[in-house]
Amino acid sequence: MPLRILLADDHQIVRQGFRAILERNGFQIACEAADGREAVHCAQDHHPDVAILDLSMPQLNGLDAARQILQSHPRIAIILLTMYAEEHQIVAALHAGIRGYVIKTQASAELINAIREVTTGGTYLSPGVCGIVVGAYVAGRNVPTDPLTSREREVLQLVVEGHTTKEVAGALKLSVNTVDSYRSRIMEKLGIHETAGLVRYAIRRGLIQP
Repeated sequence: MPLRILLADDHQIVRQGFRAILERNGFQIACEAADGREAVHCAQDHHPDVAILDLSMPQLNGLDAARQILQSHPRIAIILLTMYAEEHQIVAALHAGIRGYVIKTQASAELINAIREVTTGGTYLSPGVCGIVVGAYVAGRNVPTDPLTSREREVLQLVVEGHTTKEVAGALKLSVNTVDSYRSRIMEKLGIHETAGLVRYAIRRGLIQP
């Protein structure tokens, strides 16, 4: 029986390209998603063997989507795709239990090997990612932890994507007052008190693309 794959990327043409590669190599696409929140629902509904998630997706970024998927479905092997390998993102992904981290420009050549590795219990990192991890270890650097909770990151991403407080409340099934409280808490924690500063922070953390 072929391995069943969840494929999530906000660009349809990218999903079509990866789908063709995967199906050509005998894998079955269980479902596709165009944003992180849809990817979480896909995992809940279809129980794939592997979830391939773009790191930068609207509504919910790939890393936080992966955290939510693994919380309820720890046996799903997750591979993150990214255009840029940032040290803090790699460390956060590994700590979250993500077993594959692939540079998007190399994915057509590496993705099949990554799937085979993670489904047998291994970990797959693109060569460039390995270099960053080893460099950090050799240098003895301590990567700063994210001061925000998962829910605070969800609120932050939606805010910097331009959603109104009411829209954020609807998306997360919260009251407007609760969203306002989250926003105030985020600004207090980060020492940032204007939306432009929140946008810059979100870009640095990889929550949204520039």
